[in-house]
Amino acid sequence: MDKAQRPGRRTVLSVAALGAGAAVLGGTGTAIAAGRGHGAHGGGELPVPLVVGHRGASGYRPEHTFGSYQLALDMGADIIEQDLVPTKDGHLVCRHENDITATTDVADHPEFAGRKTTKTVDGTKFTGWFTEDFTLAELKTLRAKERIPQTRQHNTLYDGRWDIPTLEEVFQWAEREGKKRGRRIWLHIETKHPTYFRKLGLGLEEPLAKLLRQYGRHKKDSPNFLQSFEPSSIQRLDKLVDCPKVVLLGTLKTQPWDFKEAGDPRTVADLVKPEGLRWIASFAQGIGPDLTVIIPRTADGKLGTPSSVVKDAHDAGLVLHPYTVRNENTFLPVDLRKGSDPAAYGDSLAYFKALYATGIDGIFSDNPDTALLAAAEFRKR
Repeated sequence: MDKAQRPGRRTVLSVAALGAGAAVLGGTGTAIAAGRGHGAHGGGELPVPLVVGHRGASGYRPEHTFGSYQLALDMGADIIEQDLVPTKDGHLVCRHENDITATTDVADHPEFAGRKTTKTVDGTKFTGWFTEDFTLAELKTLRAKERIPQTRQHNTLYDGRWDIPTLEEVFQWAEREGKKRGRRIWLHIETKHPTYFRKLGLGLEEPLAKLLRQYGRHKKDSPNFLQSFEPSSIQRLDKLVDCPKVVLLGTLKTQPWDFKEAGDPRTVADLVKPEGLRWIASFAQGIGPDLTVIIPRTADGKLGTPSSVVKDAHDAGLVLHPYTVRNENTFLPVDLRKGSDPAAYGDSLAYFKALYATGIDGIFSDNPDTALLAAAEFRKR
């Protein structure tokens, strides 16, 4: 690998690497430096490569609970992720999906039995219970549980321990933890299914911007990234707040849902070409691609050869935060699995290292401790 591309020699996210994004992340000079300082423009806060606690530390606690967020922070995750969906009365709550059938005990509440329904969300039909059919007060009577108990049986120990957090509660938690630790707590906040919700009269961007402003997290140097799989949501947010933004990207053959709705023929494969990346850089500071966009897998599911996307994105002035590495065999390339149990741990450290070696700026993981262990080797160079 060319030494100029080795991430260990890039211990900061520099102006050269960030291009247009540097104006948002750091103004002039170093944008986001390694270490744990508290610079005026975020300098000294985020190392490279950084680790995003995916839905918290969801490899060890039920996702999007304060148990998961707190554990991720205690493990040392540099950023904690929240996914946003709305309630019937317009509050923003943290769930990976608006379908809460698998992540709460709603099915055990006879008073909500009549709320079970079938809906089509972004072209896929689901039957269950949905956040937009509940007020916040009603959602607060539910308890969170492990989403994939067949894979993470140990997480079921914590079923019922926590409720569904609101984004405002997360901001308040981050303020408390920041004061306790003497530093700002970074968040990675995603708008889920924004086109779908806007059609219901429950647009996500405006209430999100309002909360960001209320808690002083709307500025260029604010300690959060905003992210979405729909570029139009990021474009809308770009007009409302100044904090850094990331366009999430699925696998190469997929299309953002807002593109399908608008009749835009471009796929992710088009968006990761230099022209597509320059377009994204006109309103965002980074991309969050599926892992296979960074290192494709072979026809038999093994780890393949890295693509040119990291270099191309950096050339366009974008940072890269791909998703999501998990420790269990079922989520790993075939050649990194150990044994035949899909829920057993495979060689995720090797996968982290292969991804870090491409020069990515950060990574999402359900297992922040494992991600940090691998990242430490690259931060030292």
